[in-house]
Amino acid sequence: MKNIIKDIKNLNIKIYENVDLSKYTTYKVGGKCLGIAYPKNTSELVSLLKLLKANSIKYMILGNGSNLLFSSKFYDGILIKLASFDDIEFIGKKKVRVGAGYSLIKLSLMCAKKGLTGLEFASGIPGTVGGAIFMNAGAYKSDMGYVVESVKVLTPDNNIINLENRELDFHYRSSFLQKHRDYICLEAIFELEIGKREAIEQVIRERRERRVTSQPLEYPSAGSVFRNPDGNYAGKLIEDCGLKGKKKGGAMISNKHANFIINYKNAKSEDIKYLIDLAHDKVLKDYGINMKIEQEFINWE
Repeated sequence: MKNIIKDIKNLNIKIYENVDLSKYTTYKVGGKCLGIAYPKNTSELVSLLKLLKANSIKYMILGNGSNLLFSSKFYDGILIKLASFDDIEFIGKKKVRVGAGYSLIKLSLMCAKKGLTGLEFASGIPGTVGGAIFMNAGAYKSDMGYVVESVKVLTPDNNIINLENRELDFHYRSSFLQKHRDYICLEAIFELEIGKREAIEQVIRERRERRVTSQPLEYPSAGSVFRNPDGNYAGKLIEDCGLKGKKKGGAMISNKHANFIINYKNAKSEDIKYLIDLAHDKVLKDYGINMKIEQEFINWE
């Protein structure tokens, strides 16, 4: 395993080894991993992937870690950060091309300043563009499927192709990329609408104020844990089960919003996982509703 770190360095790709994953996830938990690599461009990414595959080293793309729960075990693979894939270009009056590593919140705010409407829903989603497209992130009855025109991806054969919106198979918190994880988002083109900057920024401010009052933003979390079931709300179901404020170790089902699990006091991954499972199973038992978990569990095998 040590040799793979040396081999990656020989490719002149920046890599940090034996990394504490709690610094790379919004839950602020997780064990350590073999290494986190930062390819600067597509050429370096392809070289890195070829090396990892040739040596049967597991890997995954890591965005802002805002929808992941790593276990406390050692992750014996390489995480790949596309932080350098952050170019942005406004095209014509209504389109913007942006790299997969660009901050979704930053993109939303920049588009607002340009008087482009359509991304207001994303102003509070702490992910990268690539991660948001992968998850089809959304809020306020909108999601990436409404605004993404096309995505440039790296295929499993290391070819670069464009996928149009209809090919991306966007559904509620789902996408083609989520079902085909060996395709990697490199950049995307968004098509928005022309609006009034003042009105757009007002919507963003109002929603930020609403989040501050209704969500436990002062603690590490990964946002909503469960999808809202049809005709219901996950937070209300969990609260009605009497689980609001339930604690396990340093983790807690938030008193402010029961669909948030917070790391309020040096929680471990296993504390959070316990509460997720508890909430899921209690709602299933009491109401017969099998709530779908929005977050991904990594390295729990």
